[in-house]
Amino acid sequence: MTTTHAYDVTVEWTGDLGSGTDGYRSFSRDHEVLADGKAAIAASSDPAFRGDPARWNPEELLVASVAQCHMLWYLHLCAVGGVVVTEYEDHAHGVMTMDESGGGGQITEVVLRPEVTVADASMVEKARALHGEVHAVCFIARSVNFPITHVPVLRVRED
Repeated sequence: MTTTHAYDVTVEWTGDLGSGTDGYRSFSRDHEVLADGKAAIAASSDPAFRGDPARWNPEELLVASVAQCHMLWYLHLCAVGGVVVTEYEDHAHGVMTMDESGGGGQITEVVLRPEVTVADASMVEKARALHGEVHAVCFIARSVNFPITHVPVLRVRED
């Protein structure tokens, strides 16, 4: 039997400045990402595309999704593999490359830079190796067509 999971979100444009989209500069790119029972995510387009820099943009949300999925699977693999993680923080970086016509682009790479603290020095090598196993199970990594690399930094908790 095949198992499926469904995810429903609503994207609501809030950027009508009075005249709709009657011109490229006449409307705001502001919108909200909504889901039942969750706080709204204030979003816009990238500032390079007339967006509000104080709001999340789709490119940032995609990079965040890659980093979140990696982290969650990594923590799972550590838990079942006997590696005790006490801290995890990732400074993920994504690159969008515009096509030659300037009319579109695509994310061409994401680099994850997780900083991981483990409970004991004996866990460091296994903790490092488990990053390499995440790509095979992370559904976001398996769903995208750009390379995802990781450059982990491992530390041992100081007691």
